[in-house]
This record gives sequence, C-alpha cells and structure tokens, in this order.
Amino acid sequence: MEHPENDKAYKGLKVNDGVERLSSVNPYLSQRRAKRAAQLSVEDYIQGILRGDVTVLSRAVTLVESLLPEHQAVAQEVIERLLPYSGKSLRVGITGVPGAGKSTSIDAFGMHILQERGGKLAVLAVDPSSERSKGSILGDKTRMERLSVRADAFIRPSASAGSLGGVARKTRETIILCEAAGYDTVFVETVGVGQSETAVCSMVDFFLLLQIAGAGDELQGIKRGIMEMADGIVINKADGANKDEAQRAAAHYRNALQLFPMPQSGVRPQVLTYSGFYDIGIKEVWDMIYDYIGKVKANGSFEKRRNSQAKYWMYETINEQLRNRFYNATGVEAQLAHYEKELLDGRITSFAAATKMLEFYDSVIEK
Repeated sequence: MEHPENDKAYKGLKVNDGVERLSSVNPYLSQRRAKRAAQLSVEDYIQGILRGDVTVLSRAVTLVESLLPEHQAVAQEVIERLLPYSGKSLRVGITGVPGAGKSTSIDAFGMHILQERGGKLAVLAVDPSSERSKGSILGDKTRMERLSVRADAFIRPSASAGSLGGVARKTRETIILCEAAGYDTVFVETVGVGQSETAVCSMVDFFLLLQIAGAGDELQGIKRGIMEMADGIVINKADGANKDEAQRAAAHYRNALQLFPMPQSGVRPQVLTYSGFYDIGIKEVWDMIYDYIGKVKANGSFEKRRNSQAKYWMYETINEQLRNRFYNATGVEAQLAHYEKELLDGRITSFAAATKMLEFYDSVIEK
C-alpha cells in the first residue's frame, strides 16, 4: 500500500506497512469437517461405543434419532449387535411439573452417585419442542453445571418432536447404546406433561416423581394416574422457610398412597423431602432407590417389569410403523385432501371419512 507521507517532500517522516491481517477462520477447519463428515461403518460404531468413545456414541445417537431410511438401517444393525452388552445399568426415570427442579435435582443426584459409588452416568434429557416452530432450546446442560464438566457423565438433550407427549422417539434405543458404552446408571428426564410419564415409566426400573410444596393446594398434585406409576415421591425445595410446608405436603402424599392398592412390584412407594439446590437429603433418596431395587429383584418383579417393557415397545413400534406406512402410501395424500374438503363441506362425518381412508389404504396395499 502506498503512503503519501513517504514522499520526499515530507523529510524525516516514514510510515511502515502494517502486519497483514490473518484470516479469522481456522485454516484446519475444512480438514476437521472433512474428517468428521466421513461416514463410520457399523463396525466403527460398535468398536467405538464398546471402548467408551463419547464422540462415536454421540454420532450413534444422532443416527438413531434420524428419520432417513439409510440411517435407520445402520442404527438398527448397530443396536442389534450391541444388545448382548446392554441391560446391566440402573435406569431411573425422573418426572415432575415444570419448575419442580428436575434438572437441578439430576445434577445433585448424579454427583452423589458418581462420588459415592463411582461408575459412569448417562443423562437423557428430553427437551419440549415448540408446537409451532418444532424447535427446542436444548438447554438442560446449563442447569447441570457440575455434571456437564465431568468426563464420567454423558448428557444428551433431545428434542421431544411431539412424540409420545414429550419423550423422544428413540430414547429406549439410546439407553441400549449408553449401556453398551459402559454407563451403569441412566437417568431419563421427562418434560412432565401429558403422556410422557407413561412412556418413561415403560423404559426405566425406578420411576421418581418430583413435587414441590407451597405452589397451591397439595391435593391438586395427588392424581391417581401419576401416583400409581411412581415408585417413589420426593418433595423438592425442603429448605429454609419452606421446610415445614414440604413436610406437610409429604404427609398428604403418604396418606393418599395408603388408599391405593399395592403396586404390582409389591413395594409401596416412599415419600421423602429433600433440597436439590442445597444437596440436603440426597443420600436418603438414593437409599430409597436402592432399597426398592433390592426388593423387586428379590421378589422377581424386576425381571417381569423389563420383559413387559420389551413387549410394550414392540407394540409401540408396530403402531408407529403402521402410521408411517399409511401416510406414505401412494395416493393417500390426495385422498386425504378430498375427504377433508368433504368433511368441511358437511357432506361426510369424521368417522365415515376415516373409514373411507382406511378402505382406500387396504385397496392400495392389496395391489
């Protein structure tokens, strides 16, 4: 670059060229992207997961969650090959109303188990998707400050995508991958709304219900459906001025549980209080979980529960596959548009339209 100040007319003045500005883009970025984009083989996934490679595990989970048929084919082969290495972990489902402190509690529960018993912990946190944009914040790691920096903890937030009321479509397969990678404790966090509790309860060994006191009438939280699914109930935020109120809420829940029939596990749920923020009562919660697991393994209901869960997910997968095949069948989209118009014009009822669509689908698959 020419500097007019260097002209001879300006004696004693000289301006040197500056240092050339370097590119702000990492020159090795393209190489790293090319390396990352390289497709792994089924054997690469299996060996990587078995040796506990977190990067390979993360890519395998992404593959499982993918809707692409070619990805699904690879994912299913990987899962089947890893099945013999799975099933040895303790699976804990955690649910509660929004604001009950699920993520903070998981951080406290996880730190306790890693410090007291060692091993590895996987957290499958399901993030609610927007019904409008279908997007998710996936911000659970920000509320698990201690676990997120530990090498022996794997946190995987997944968008619910509206599946099963908030539970990610492939969470059960992800549990198998994590177990094969050596994670001996698996947390599954649900968003705490709708059908998600039923789905999570159908994939875990212990279902923990988190409640809070002081948010209104405690009896509003005593709903028969969710209470019958819970294997243990804990009242969070039992600290400071809220401690007595948490104890009163716990007493309400204990009284309510006495009115319910004995669960199929043969173990009546306990009700405890604790503080996830201040780590008060965390050990007692874990003692409750391990006491329950010991009892159900002794009476045989642990194995029965896992067997019934396997059958449940087989039928759920059949339902999902049938739904996908119906909507992807030739001509179904056009026929749906036709019967929608008939329905809105008042010429046919909803039930009759559905019957006509199923008859059309039967004719398509018979050809």
